[in-house]
Amino acid sequence: MVTQTRESSAVAVASGRVVTGLLASLIVLYAYSLRVTAGDGNPFDYFGYFTNLTTLLGSVVLIATGALMLSGRQVPRWLTTARAVATACILVVAVIYNALVPGTGSAPAWVSAFLHAVFPIIVLLDWILVGDRRPQPWQALWLVLPYPICWLFVVLLRGATDGWVPYGFLLPERGTLSLITHITALLTSLLLAGVLVWTVSRSRGLLLRSLA
Repeated sequence: MVTQTRESSAVAVASGRVVTGLLASLIVLYAYSLRVTAGDGNPFDYFGYFTNLTTLLGSVVLIATGALMLSGRQVPRWLTTARAVATACILVVAVIYNALVPGTGSAPAWVSAFLHAVFPIIVLLDWILVGDRRPQPWQALWLVLPYPICWLFVVLLRGATDGWVPYGFLLPERGTLSLITHITALLTSLLLAGVLVWTVSRSRGLLLRSLA
């Protein structure tokens, strides 16, 4: 009976991850299709937004994790770490958007609500409540930084060359001090989010504890 319950819980969690990842991906692509229809379909601009790119990458990680669980295969450690990194980045998406740029953008309101509130909440609750993740080693906390730093490098390079940046606080004309301040705040937020995610990984969760 206990085994049956555990298996049912595993299937429910795995299915939920796949469905959530697919839904988030479809919403990102739907919003992109609206941009294409409006004649503004440059993919480098659309996926230059941290929200869109991070949601898409986080969705791929969720789908891969769920698919492996449904197939009865062990989720590798590197994929759990990738989910930890994605969770930290998605949390920062929610915090920065709702704190600095709420209500901006051309996407429908329901799309913004899903990407900046619903999806981050689901991802966070999954990480907190489902105990199938192994404790993340503190020496690996730095892994939350490479992806955002690469994103920042590309964005700042574009800002300096073609003048396009996804967010106003990264405009070159705001000055070096402003850029350094905002970049430092962003990376600090990512590290703090990483500390939260790494700390939670040491809790047992309420579901699938035996898989941790």
